[in-house]
Amino acid sequence: MSAHDQIRAMLDELMGTTRDGDSNRYRVKFDDPRVCKSFLLGCCPHDILASTRMDLGDCPKVHDLALRADYELASKKKDYYYDIDAMEHLQNFIGECDRKTELAKRRLKETQEELSEEANAKAEVILQLGEQIGTKLAKAEQAGAEGNVELSLQLMEEMEELKKSKTLAEQEYRNSMPASSYQQQKLRVCEVCSAYLGIHDNDRRLADHFGGKLHLGFITIREKLDELKKSVADRREQREKEREEFRKAREEERKKEEELVKKSRSNSRSRSRKRSRSRSRRKNSRSRSRKRRSRSRSKSRSRHSRKRTRRTRSRSRSRSKRSRSRSRSKRKSSRRSNSRSRSHRRKSRSRSRSKRSRSRSNRKRNRRSRSQSGSRKHRSRSGSAKRNGTKSRSKSRSKSPKKADTQEGKAAAE
Repeated sequence: MSAHDQIRAMLDELMGTTRDGDSNRYRVKFDDPRVCKSFLLGCCPHDILASTRMDLGDCPKVHDLALRADYELASKKKDYYYDIDAMEHLQNFIGECDRKTELAKRRLKETQEELSEEANAKAEVILQLGEQIGTKLAKAEQAGAEGNVELSLQLMEEMEELKKSKTLAEQEYRNSMPASSYQQQKLRVCEVCSAYLGIHDNDRRLADHFGGKLHLGFITIREKLDELKKSVADRREQREKEREEFRKAREEERKKEEELVKKSRSNSRSRSRKRSRSRSRRKNSRSRSRKRRSRSRSKSRSRHSRKRTRRTRSRSRSRSKRSRSRSRSKRKSSRRSNSRSRSHRRKSRSRSRSKRSRSRSNRKRNRRSRSQSGSRKHRSRSGSAKRNGTKSRSKSRSKSPKKADTQEGKAAAE
């Protein structure tokens, strides 16, 4: 990486994606799921263990310093809960490392000779002292590089004391074991980074291991994991407290509501009792007044009923008289109407008879006039020789209308 690229990365880390005033230059934002959340918190194992014996390579997610700067600015205003995602990521990684250390320990037990309990205890003491010496030496070198000379000198003095105790432990370990078994290399697995360490390793090698990037990287990962666990636990406790407070507030509100309901019910019951008492009093007073009224009404009704009976009797008598007079008048009127209808019928019958008689007389006259005119014509035509014949014909013609007249008279009489 050139100096120009390093300066650009530093500016991105300090000022974020909008350092040039162009917010659309980056298509990906820090809240995108493709961005590594553990990188935003500075604890991604791919970056910490880079260029070591356990290098994991490039992270499959996006790593950008500008996005980390944006997240740091935004996290001051809002909590995005990315620490939970980072904690889960580190837990998975540390769990795999612990499995590897357990497998390495099993292999060492299978390959190395078993020692007595005293020898194992002494060997563990030697290893612990060597680990402490290596860590002190690494810290002293780091303090000297930073310019803190007093701290580095203090650490070197502590390291010398640890070396003395280590030499004494090694002498005890030699005396407790035979020379053939002591010459064998006794190995153990580092609990932090799962690397192999020997009892007979010198201080320089132990310092290189404990001050190396691999061991320190695992230490930072484990420390970050502990911090995240504590923060998540504190957050959960706060949430539980808030929930408990909310529940308590709800319970108090419910109790208050129940008390109010009980008070309202008691008030309503007292009111209902008062109302029932007042209603019962009103009913009693009403019943008494009604009884009094009913008595007075019964007396007045008896009086009125007597008067009414008298009135009804007089009215019934008058009504009966009226009905009788009306029936008589109706009978008289019916008789009159019947007599009128009879007289009208008789008059109509007499009129029809007179009309019939008149029509008959007119018919007879017409026939006679016709017969006379016919006879005159015939006489003039036939002459004197046929007079006798015409007389007989006229007689026969005159007889026939008489029979018709008699028949019509019978029908009219019927």
